[in-house]
Amino acid sequence: MLDKAVGILDCFRPTGGPYRLTELAERAGLTKTTAHRLAADLVRLGLLERSGDRYRLGGKLFELGTLVPRRHGLRETALPFLQDLYEATHETVHLGVRDGHRVVYLERIHGHDALPLPSRVGGSLPLTCTGVGKALLAFSGPALTEEILAGPLTGLTEYSLTDPARLRTAVEQAQVSGLAYEEQESALGVSCIAAPVFDGGGTAVAALSVAVPRDRFRPAQLAPAVRTAALGLSRVLRAGG
Repeated sequence: MLDKAVGILDCFRPTGGPYRLTELAERAGLTKTTAHRLAADLVRLGLLERSGDRYRLGGKLFELGTLVPRRHGLRETALPFLQDLYEATHETVHLGVRDGHRVVYLERIHGHDALPLPSRVGGSLPLTCTGVGKALLAFSGPALTEEILAGPLTGLTEYSLTDPARLRTAVEQAQVSGLAYEEQESALGVSCIAAPVFDGGGTAVAALSVAVPRDRFRPAQLAPAVRTAALGLSRVLRAGG
């Protein structure tokens, strides 16, 4: 039953809902009776919340998520560098880590413009559709790259890289330059530049980025600030936080 309960919680990826009971049952592959019983238990435990006939993730999940040691510590260490990056650009700043084939966002500082971004703290997106994700993919080892290239590539917009050859080129360019780019691949009208963060090894433990409206995307101007923030955070992590 625990597997089935987790399956219900997983139904809320990637948007967070809300969903009706019939939708949860269908997405989780459960009968409506089983889904109703499990959803009621999850509501009682604070892991789900119910409003009318719709369910959404509960506040207890957020509370528990903020206590995950590795991610909590990384976020706290990164915040000064994210704030510096925001002050240098006044654009939307992200911090993300890899979870399988997806990037999970640990922090987001909003810029002056309300960008139509699908990213949110605690949410996840495909590695291949975001600047942060590409930076993580480029520095997570060749095995992961080949695994992702071998499978179907998810597209979020018409500009997403769903062609393996083009994605391979983007990953190789990121490995050479230390910067990853995204141009309208997760949201129309938005471009992004990202850099990996290291804690002493050759595998990225995180990545940070700046997202800006497409019409004022100037990589050459943004790159120094992004590099500086990523290098500064990496230096602190290597020193033990």
